[in-house]
Amino acid sequence: MAATRRHFLRSAVTTAVAVGAVSGTAVTASANGTESGTASGTAAGSGPVSANGWPIAAAPDDGGSVWTRPVPGTGFGVEVAIGDVETILVHVVRRFHYEIEALRDGDVTGYRAPATTKGYETNHASGTAVDIRPDCYPAGVKGGFFAPQAAVIRDILADCEGVVKWGGDFTTPDESHFQIDVPPTSPAVKRVADKLRAWNASPGEGAGVARDTLDGDRRSAARALQRRQAA
Repeated sequence: MAATRRHFLRSAVTTAVAVGAVSGTAVTASANGTESGTASGTAAGSGPVSANGWPIAAAPDDGGSVWTRPVPGTGFGVEVAIGDVETILVHVVRRFHYEIEALRDGDVTGYRAPATTKGYETNHASGTAVDIRPDCYPAGVKGGFFAPQAAVIRDILADCEGVVKWGGDFTTPDESHFQIDVPPTSPAVKRVADKLRAWNASPGEGAGVARDTLDGDRRSAARALQRRQAA
């Protein structure tokens, strides 16, 4: 049945929301992932920034802030902003790999060139967003995950304490998309990254350890975050 649903979603790509190529200047985006229509995209005294306020990189692995970083347990890497962002987004990818569906090289897209992005997708150009299996969960199509899989996604988001937002919650859904949803000045980024690093260093914690997503406390935390991010 999963294969049937995946085939349907692939066929739905032609009806999904198109992603057009634009110039390298970012535009701001509202919290639900839709474009605000205000072309700011440049922070005072700095270069262009993505919709979530992070600096855009001209290219990955080229001396800037975005590098290809390994995703432990998968055998592949993803191009993301190094440091705290890397820790958080790699955690998202790892839990997806272990608890939703095994991932292979090519299944995850991190950095994308600024000229290929617009709106919330400019977050890829700053290395602060990843798309997981976008061909299977295309933009504009909702319902790509079964209920137990969606529960894991909610639990992953709760791990990240609101620092990460899922595109499945956008007004026009993009269920493959996960992005840093706070600006670089937010203290929550370091706090969450430090927590995840501590988990990774502790046996029996972190990604790769089975989580009971039906646990009452975990479900309550996930639902509370869902309501807060939808507000």
